[in-house]
Amino acid sequence: MGHGHPLFSIEGRVALVTGSSRGIGRALAQGLLEAGCTVVLNGRDAAALERTRLELTEVAEAAGAGGTVLAEAFDVTVPAAVVDGIARVEDRAGPIDILVNNTGAQHRAPLAEFADDDWYRLLDTNLTSAFLVGREVARRMMPRGHGKIVNVCSLQSEVVRPGIAPYAATKGGLKMLTKGMCADLGPSGIQVNALGPGYFRTELTSALVADEEFSSWVRGRTPAGRWGEVEDLVGALVFLSSAASDFVNGQILYVDGGMTSVL
Repeated sequence: MGHGHPLFSIEGRVALVTGSSRGIGRALAQGLLEAGCTVVLNGRDAAALERTRLELTEVAEAAGAGGTVLAEAFDVTVPAAVVDGIARVEDRAGPIDILVNNTGAQHRAPLAEFADDDWYRLLDTNLTSAFLVGREVARRMMPRGHGKIVNVCSLQSEVVRPGIAPYAATKGGLKMLTKGMCADLGPSGIQVNALGPGYFRTELTSALVADEEFSSWVRGRTPAGRWGEVEDLVGALVFLSSAASDFVNGQILYVDGGMTSVL
């Protein structure tokens, strides 16, 4: 700590990361923890959250740096659960400085065969959750006059492949929610931005990574020539969570190895 430019310091801040028991959410939580934040993990599975909390505590202790990690289980798609959950988070950890809306799900099927229930599940998980949690946290940030909200969008907020139209619709909606939140919350000193991950190697994409034809397509289509590793997202998150981004608002920072820039 303390060796970088002070604009990027987030030491001592309180951060809530939704959907953080595994995958990208876990990596983002670990990055904030290592930067000295008090990090609150969130998901629906209390046992999985506690396992991740213990693992991240060990990582932070082994590194000899970092903040504290807590866990608070609640369903981010249920309005009353969100109100109660955010109150518990602030009671335990203090006022939330940084919110990372990471909760997400994917379901692949041709449009004509996509089930109603799967459409509504993706809409609730990927978009409604960010609205509900963002609204509740913003209500608390506004009187304080500062705060950072980072929504986890996607490469598919811009482009799409066959079989994921509903997913892309939710992530495109999240992009516009980010811009709308910026418009409403900017006057209160709150910055709302988004990360747009490209193709990343996670538990959820393991089948795609293992599919050599698809994996080869990803490598060939990406100027960086590889899949993203979850650690690739941490620097961008620290930037969007810190004073370095105080005049950056309503932006989507694509962390995709250049994929959205080339044909």
